[in-house]
Amino acid sequence: MKKLSLRARAMFDRVFPERQIYHRSGGTVHYISVSPWQQAMLAAGVTAIAGWTAVTTVSYVFGPSGNYDMAENGESAARYQRWIQELRANTALSRTLLEERTEDFQRVTAEFEERHQALTVILEALESGKDLDITTLRGDDADLMLDATIDEADARQGLQRAMPGASLEVVGVRARIDELETSQEAWLNQAEDIVVERAERARGILRLTAVGSGRIEDSRAMGGPEVSIAELTSSMADDPDAAFERRVLQVAARLEEAKYYEDIVASLPLAEPTGVPARLTSNYGMRVDPFTRRPAWHNGIDMAAYYKAPIAAAGPGTVTYAGRMSGYGRMVEVNHGYGFKSRYAHMQSISVSRGDTVAIGDTLGLMGSSGRSTGPHLHYEVYFNDKPYDPVDFLKAGRHVHQDQ
Repeated sequence: MKKLSLRARAMFDRVFPERQIYHRSGGTVHYISVSPWQQAMLAAGVTAIAGWTAVTTVSYVFGPSGNYDMAENGESAARYQRWIQELRANTALSRTLLEERTEDFQRVTAEFEERHQALTVILEALESGKDLDITTLRGDDADLMLDATIDEADARQGLQRAMPGASLEVVGVRARIDELETSQEAWLNQAEDIVVERAERARGILRLTAVGSGRIEDSRAMGGPEVSIAELTSSMADDPDAAFERRVLQVAARLEEAKYYEDIVASLPLAEPTGVPARLTSNYGMRVDPFTRRPAWHNGIDMAAYYKAPIAAAGPGTVTYAGRMSGYGRMVEVNHGYGFKSRYAHMQSISVSRGDTVAIGDTLGLMGSSGRSTGPHLHYEVYFNDKPYDPVDFLKAGRHVHQDQ
């Protein structure tokens, strides 16, 4: 028993020998002695704490408190089921919103494609000078014929579109659409300004001829019902898309009006009727007749240059008469359309025939003194709806058109 005690004592000393813990501070070395019993007590405490921790962990994991009972399992399954249902509902809502936004996007896209097509048609007409096809602007049901003039034009009205209540994202898209619509309206206003300026310039030239656009409008033949811009405006006031269509039709009407007057100006006899410089020898109106020496009415003007000077067409048209006529001698008459025609008399010879198409400056014949004439000259007349007008007014107006003459 004593030997066993000695062996145990020796083993205890080997496991827990006396230890010193050295500590150096400020050049001085200190040490602390830890006795074997102190080491044994510390080891026992650490072992007890470790054992208690292990027992508690095993009890928590494998004991009754670490297992899910049937009630807890049922509650978890119900909670998962609610999550799945909420996820499905949110997915369905997102799909519905996506479909609605897709439909809105397709509708807006189709609307802007139609608007773009209408603006493109107007732009091409502005650039090329071609006539507008109203069916392109209004569709195949375009049985409407506009007869609008600048004088009766309505004041411009911006397109108004209500802002629906929606999310910030929708509001942002709506704002972008409104921005595009504002740009389209500004473009239409600019295009209208251009065509109104063109129409006013053409009408100003017509006023210089003393005929004026009013008399031309009175004789203008158009088919179909006449619908004013005011009537068109009232029927489309509440519909933003219809309001845009109204603006397009307004600009189209202005463009057609400008094109109409420009075509008239382009066909008028506004150029010089002689191919060489000539002097005015007798004015239009009352004068002393060179044969009777009495006051008489002169339907045209007399222009003199030299014998056999070239006589030129003052405007494009079709020759409706070429030959001798009482009092005129050898005479050519050119129909310029829109009720206008010009006559060239007392010619020495004629170079064209009836039915010929002539352009500005084409030679019609040579200056002479045929008919009731006292010497080589050109007797030149201009008519509108068979009523004579002063050719000098046409020549003055022509200076604003034919700058090179």
